[in-house]
Amino acid sequence: MRPGGKESRARVVSLVPSLTEAVAVTAPGLLVGATDWCEHPADLDVVRVGGTKNPDVTAVTELRPDLVIANEEENRAPDLAALRAAGVEVLVTEVRTLDQAFRELERVLRACGVRHRPRWLDEAEAAWAAVETPDPPLTAVVPIWRRPWMVLGRDTFAGDLLARLGVRHLYADHAERYPRVPLDDLRASGADLVVLPDEPYRFTRDDGPEAFPGTAAALLSGRHLTWYGPSLAEAPGVLARALRAAHR
Repeated sequence: MRPGGKESRARVVSLVPSLTEAVAVTAPGLLVGATDWCEHPADLDVVRVGGTKNPDVTAVTELRPDLVIANEEENRAPDLAALRAAGVEVLVTEVRTLDQAFRELERVLRACGVRHRPRWLDEAEAAWAAVETPDPPLTAVVPIWRRPWMVLGRDTFAGDLLARLGVRHLYADHAERYPRVPLDDLRASGADLVVLPDEPYRFTRDDGPEAFPGTAAALLSGRHLTWYGPSLAEAPGVLARALRAAHR
């Protein structure tokens, strides 16, 4: 038992790359398993248990975790149900805004038995609190996939970050969170910018901007736009510089 009577979580499996990094940086040694997509920190040495959408449930249970941490968007409900049926405790997060991300990060760390608030979390909150939203905002379409084209829609974490940086994406009120939109419609939207992150689809200078002739293209780090963890501390600066460079 830790001081104060709270039991520490000795064995944790993460099915979310953002949360993997948050736990690994804050409490090295707690994680015993993570997905194949958990690339940060670079030296993470744990058992790999498959992808976020197709984890090997048997491999997870064989690690005898005290806790599995997951996310309602990144992980599939049937996999989480199978883990619970096997007797594994599963904590499921929901992150659709920056404020919610901060709350959920604190909840995950507490559930893992972490008693101290990590410095990176204070730095991230301070960095975003210091952001001054430009006015008037730029308008943008934000593809996240092509073949077919899909864009950010309503109620997304990435959309909230962009709004705080002065970018209003034009499908923010769409009925779907990640709608499929024909390329001709995106081109005709009148957006100031097309914002192209490098995940989940890896847009590059040679793969993406050519589809939007005459529209400025901002190539953004997907890790800074879509991850909620230690990268949040530097995200405002990284994203703002890329947006400014595209709209000069």
